Amino acid sequence: MATGIIDKEKNIANVVTNGNDRIQRMKDNLFKEKRQISLERALLYTESYQQTEGETTIIRRAKAVAHILAKTSITIREGELLVGNRTVRPRSGIVSPEMDPYWILKEIDTIATRPQDQFEFTEADKAVYRQKLYPYWEGRSMKDFINGQLTDEVKTALKDEVFKLNQTDKGQGHIIMDFPAVLSNGIGYYIDSLKEKTAEEPDNAFFQAGLIIFQGMQEHFLRYADLAEEMSQLESDRTRQEELAIMAAMCRKLSVEKPDSFYEALQLLWMTSIVGQYESNASSLSLGRMDQYMYPYYQASLNDGISEAFLYEVLGDFYIKTNDVVLLRSESSAKCFAGFPTGYTVVLGGLDEYGHTSVNPLSYIMLDLYHEVLLPQPNLSVRMNELIPRRFLLKTCETIRLGTGIPQLFNDEVCVPAFLSKGVSLDDARDYATVGCVETSIPGKTYGLHDIALFNLLRIMELSMYELKDKSDVTYDELFETIKAKIAYYVQLVAKGSDIVDLGHRQYAPTPFLSVLIQDCMEKGKDVTEGGARYNFSGVQGIGEANLSDSLYVIKKMVFENHEMSFSELVEAMAANYTGEYEALQKHVIQDFEKYGNDDDEIDLIAARLFRYYAKELEKYTNVRGGQFIAGAYTVSAHIPLGEAVGATPDGRKAQEQLADGGLSPMVGRDHLGPTAVLKSVSKLDNYLTVNGSLLNLKFQPNTLKGQQGLNKFADFLMAYTKLKIQHVQFNVQSKATLLDAQKHPEKYTGLLVRVAGYSAFFVDLNKQIQDDIIARVEHEL
Repeated sequence: MATGIIDKEKNIANVVTNGNDRIQRMKDNLFKEKRQISLERALLYTESYQQTEGETTIIRRAKAVAHILAKTSITIREGELLVGNRTVRPRSGIVSPEMDPYWILKEIDTIATRPQDQFEFTEADKAVYRQKLYPYWEGRSMKDFINGQLTDEVKTALKDEVFKLNQTDKGQGHIIMDFPAVLSNGIGYYIDSLKEKTAEEPDNAFFQAGLIIFQGMQEHFLRYADLAEEMSQLESDRTRQEELAIMAAMCRKLSVEKPDSFYEALQLLWMTSIVGQYESNASSLSLGRMDQYMYPYYQASLNDGISEAFLYEVLGDFYIKTNDVVLLRSESSAKCFAGFPTGYTVVLGGLDEYGHTSVNPLSYIMLDLYHEVLLPQPNLSVRMNELIPRRFLLKTCETIRLGTGIPQLFNDEVCVPAFLSKGVSLDDARDYATVGCVETSIPGKTYGLHDIALFNLLRIMELSMYELKDKSDVTYDELFETIKAKIAYYVQLVAKGSDIVDLGHRQYAPTPFLSVLIQDCMEKGKDVTEGGARYNFSGVQGIGEANLSDSLYVIKKMVFENHEMSFSELVEAMAANYTGEYEALQKHVIQDFEKYGNDDDEIDLIAARLFRYYAKELEKYTNVRGGQFIAGAYTVSAHIPLGEAVGATPDGRKAQEQLADGGLSPMVGRDHLGPTAVLKSVSKLDNYLTVNGSLLNLKFQPNTLKGQQGLNKFADFLMAYTKLKIQHVQFNVQSKATLLDAQKHPEKYTGLLVRVAGYSAFFVDLNKQIQDDIIARVEHEL
């Protein structure tokens, strides 16, 4: 079962020597063909909708999903031990015209050549889209509803790029289904339960819809059983013949019964995920605390005499399959989520219900397996706390040392009390996991709309400065209060806009299958979009803390304390974009004023004060599901497009240049006192307020983690991070020289993984702007 060794001479992060043959073959096969657009789901979905005119939306949705499950093409690929693929062709992009048909039509001829996340779109499929799919969905989509409901004030704020509303063109993900319950109960239990509920409440469309899809899932399993049986009979290789026969029997069993073995549990887990994808075609249908709920099955299989080698191999198959789901986004969305972050996020370790460490043997195995797979998915996270076993901490450090940016770390010492502050029970708070990139959620109990909007705090500062530019007696305090007033005004608008998107999902994209697997929905008889979940949040990310604090510090010192220039003169310099007579000024503000990320209280507390104000304003609002708005502090890769919306700023940024990456990271190149100083700066923010998630990027020289001494020093650094009560941190461990060479010779680095934001992606898949951003991040040493 020994894991492979990375062959850094051949390819720095993808070629493994002495690895598992099946895993490596499956991995290679996944990338043999170019990514292509698939219209099959859209055509089947549309076909069903044409047959169900006049019925309620939730029933129409359910019938459409069941139609897809019954009719979509299926295949069992070479070497697979688990069945279930969204498309026959690997890594295909699936369109959802029922959500937003317009961007697809607009970009139909540029998807293959756009700067980021390209897909082939055949001419035949383009004709089908133009002639069949677009005409049906024009005027009937969720996007039409949302655009029709937006108020003039919200539209103006969107046009002014103060905030950006997400989830307007796809089904809602960013959620973790109750996988422990699915595995404990099996499909048959849900079908029986839904039949009983339907008999008790015959007018409840939610129960009817859930039953339709679970029966569709049952049929889908049987289709795979038939296919595996047919393939087994035609197979000449005896070993593969037996594997296919076992798969056929397993699919028949799981169509009605609960799993008993690790293999069966993985198969049901994956099929549940795939059905969720067919229903929503959404990002971040995440997997939760997989080492916890899968460990009993793992141990049971060992007790039954199943070899560790086989269990390792089938888990490797599962890892590979998470990389087959590739999300299609519009060009503007791809800028914000560059590199296909699918959000198959898995959390390892953490606390159990007693507050003790929950690390178990499977936790180690899942990290070991990642050394073999070395792909962007699953997006592994490790939960840190003061009780983490040193051995597991060192295994985590070894995995980070691979240089792929995986795993990322979350701090129980922050996340648990943060959830308690929002009314989450202690048991549930200790059970938190992550969805998407860095969003925290309670598995199986939360519909959090975690990625509903991005709120550009730096843009608000810019608007405030131009508003006050002609006021001769303006003071620093007046500027600060103006920024706060604008935050309050625009928070009200972002809440309104987010609620409209929320209602759009309720009216156009309910998710009855997913909702059955979220606790309290069955008891309430409501879809998650109706407020059926136990916990209902809406998460809005506050962006630009580092640039905001750096800029306000420059204003405070240079204008109001040192009196080097007037406030209006500084605004003129910004309007001139630091050109001409202001070129020297740009160097001055960058080089001669301290910056966030260097443990300077005066600067760091500016960020702390304004983010706290933003978060407290946001939590005043209740969403349409009766839950609270909560703050986050992460950008994904949106620090580049959000920067394009902001002119030159007093910290030395030129117009349209990127913002600080991550969310809580210092501006690139401005942190010069080492990684501990960065941690100290971030620790001064009230990290308990970033309940929706925060993001801190750090970059280390590979030599820093070299040898056992390097690992031990790094482990001690991570314990310091834990004690400083910082919510999240993640790492790039690649040298600048390697990344520059990868830019020049991408063909040599096809498997080079780097950490972009709350996810990892292939470096060569990223556009040059994002590559340059990653290269420019300061390389630290310990």
